[in-house]
Amino acid sequence: MRELSVGLITETVKKLCIDANCHLGKDVQACITCAQENEPWPQAKEILGRIVENFQIADEASRPICQDTGVACVFVEVGQEVHFDGNLTEAIHEGVRQGYAEGYLRKSVVKDPLNRVNTGDNTPAMIYYDIVSGDKVKITVAPKGFGSENMSQVKMLKPSDGLEGVKNFILKAVEDAGPNPCPPIVVGVGIGGTFDKAATMAKKALLRELDERNADPFYADLEQEMLEKINALGIGPSGIGGKTTALAVNIETFPTHIAGLPVAVNINCHVARHKSEVL
Repeated sequence: MRELSVGLITETVKKLCIDANCHLGKDVQACITCAQENEPWPQAKEILGRIVENFQIADEASRPICQDTGVACVFVEVGQEVHFDGNLTEAIHEGVRQGYAEGYLRKSVVKDPLNRVNTGDNTPAMIYYDIVSGDKVKITVAPKGFGSENMSQVKMLKPSDGLEGVKNFILKAVEDAGPNPCPPIVVGVGIGGTFDKAATMAKKALLRELDERNADPFYADLEQEMLEKINALGIGPSGIGGKTTALAVNIETFPTHIAGLPVAVNINCHVARHKSEVL
């Protein structure tokens, strides 16, 4: 059994909160730059150029890429041979608290969804645990802005809706979102499981590298098909038109009940932030 200090967890989460908000992943940078080079619509090309300039300035100056530094979504893969010397959940919350203070990141979390009083430190984090084999712990921090989160949808389709029903729902979710999630977007899709499982899969799908396709050829082809259909909508960067509405469509699936076909679409803006570290 490996002993791991919760103090190290706090320090790691703090660092990841700051890094994720200030330094866009190389895969996302490369995808946006490529889109800018290949966008034929002049206004859309200019907007993409501004986006590239923005993430370059943020990267060089270690400043937030976007003013909405989001809710801290923290994904934790815990090796079953690891023992912590304290409360893991509280250590994660403390890491978020310190990261958002030291990084001068906007605190956007309210204590109660109806009374709307700000917690003042961006806690609590939204934490997702997975127990895995081994003696390592992988932590991924993915700050999620709500311009895109608000545009996400989940639907309990009937099995008879089939593949076409899934395609239509994904496309409709993006159409309904329009310019609101600050396109070009990344579209995470969860198919199967239950109501909540589909939504969690859709969010986890956003963590995948943009050039990484689903391991199943059927779903890899579906990802490409939906990307092409979404970009054919003509919403374009910032909603001004063009062929670059989405950078990627990432689909994750899970077994489900004979009577159901849950589908969730979790949309991310072009600031597709996430950083990971293995301890």
